[in-house]
Amino acid sequence: MYKELFNDPRNASGKVYVNGEQHPDVRVGMRRVHLTDGGHVDLYDTTGPYTEPGYTADTGRGLPKLREAWIAARAAALPAGEFHTQRWYARHGIVTPEMEYAAIRENAGIAPGGKGYITPEQVRQSIAEGRAILPANRCHPESEPMVIGPEYLVKINANIGNSALGSSVGEEVEKALWAIRWGADTVMDLSTGAHIHRTREAILRNVPVPVGTVPMYQALEKVGGAVEAMTWEAYRDTLVEQCEQGVDYFTIHAGLLKKHVPLAQRRVTGIVSRGGSIMAKWMALHDRESFLYEHFDEICAIMARYDVALSLGDGLRPGSIADANDAAQFGELETLGELCRRAWEHDVQVIIEGPGHVPMDKIRENMERQVEWCHGAPFYTLGPLVSDIGAGYDHITSAIGGAMIGWFGTAMLCYVTTKEHLALPNRDDVREGVVTYKLAAHAADIAKGHPAAIARDLAMSRARYDFRWQDQFNLSLDPERARRMHSEMVRENADFCAMCGPHFCAMRITKSIKNKPDEQR
Repeated sequence: MYKELFNDPRNASGKVYVNGEQHPDVRVGMRRVHLTDGGHVDLYDTTGPYTEPGYTADTGRGLPKLREAWIAARAAALPAGEFHTQRWYARHGIVTPEMEYAAIRENAGIAPGGKGYITPEQVRQSIAEGRAILPANRCHPESEPMVIGPEYLVKINANIGNSALGSSVGEEVEKALWAIRWGADTVMDLSTGAHIHRTREAILRNVPVPVGTVPMYQALEKVGGAVEAMTWEAYRDTLVEQCEQGVDYFTIHAGLLKKHVPLAQRRVTGIVSRGGSIMAKWMALHDRESFLYEHFDEICAIMARYDVALSLGDGLRPGSIADANDAAQFGELETLGELCRRAWEHDVQVIIEGPGHVPMDKIRENMERQVEWCHGAPFYTLGPLVSDIGAGYDHITSAIGGAMIGWFGTAMLCYVTTKEHLALPNRDDVREGVVTYKLAAHAADIAKGHPAAIARDLAMSRARYDFRWQDQFNLSLDPERARRMHSEMVRENADFCAMCGPHFCAMRITKSIKNKPDEQR
């Protein structure tokens, strides 16, 4: 079944590998699209070994442990039981194999020394300064290192996970693999139903991208779903369990404080974050401050032992346009800035989560305040959705905002599917959500002047003008869909565009114009 997911219709592409210089055992795979004019385009690839020639998936065995030797070598150089985070190594001037790996990945399609070329030292410095994260739990050696920060390609996350209403372990693994097949850079398992631990274990062992969770969901299940029964001890035990399993980053809603709850109650849509609403109710029931805030330093100490990155959750993100940029949202954001500094003191890598539903005219303010208040830590946003009326089309509503905020500097976008606000996404919804968000991220990369993104578009434009249909399909984000749509109407290798037909094709007409003799000089 899993091999079938990666039967790639892009038969003009294949894996190529680039080796590290500082760490020769680093070997980074990327996808090379061979063009019919003899050229090629190299693309960033998230599929791990699944698309390597001859690789056979074995979900019982799991993926090869790519980082196992690197992790073991670092452990051997330290006193027993001592471990350091990627941020610690970065601050001490050490370029780890993971940092070099991530730098090489960023350079897919960029010539060494060319404009925008990323060096391992640049990755190290941006992590040391808190402007980027490299989520890589030492207990998830199967993951391929990647970097998230405004200097780099805009990344996207795909949320999956079961609920009490349905989905099995196998279905969630399939959705995770399906998401990375279409380009998801990370996956978040947001399961709230049965078999949470087993579902997460299956995902971690079979997914080559960083995996995130919201630990509160499993902690609440452990106390029977009763918010009033939630304790710090139950939450702490869940953190340790998930750290040891290999989760690479946690969303923790520690910035939502007791004083913020009355502000949220004035809203049109109140609190729409699951984690945020749970903590708000817990504080109201116990008439005390959030235990996530009170025990924040202990949380960071646990995460530092495993090098789990911290995604500071926006429990008060606006759930409607009317609530955007209000006192509740920005009050929490200020607290997240305080917590960011405290996490850095533990050498925990930090990314800040953001909205939410925000109209286009208010998006830039979110980015500017986040940079100022959160000290330049990377921003990770859900959309934002620029309207509330897109039910069934919210992947588009949110991709509009995602492209804008990515252009302004957001480092990672959380995808939204067609079923946002309506139901759990199925495999087709995941595909459409991921591809839509890859387009939003790519548009942001173009606006930022990323040379690899611009080169891919230029290759597509040239293929379009030359009527090289196979190249157009293979350079697109969804070659299978592009090929199918074209073949429904036009014969293969037609020398005219599909929209206009042979007699009205503007590009064909343009090519037929003969220059006058004086113009040829």
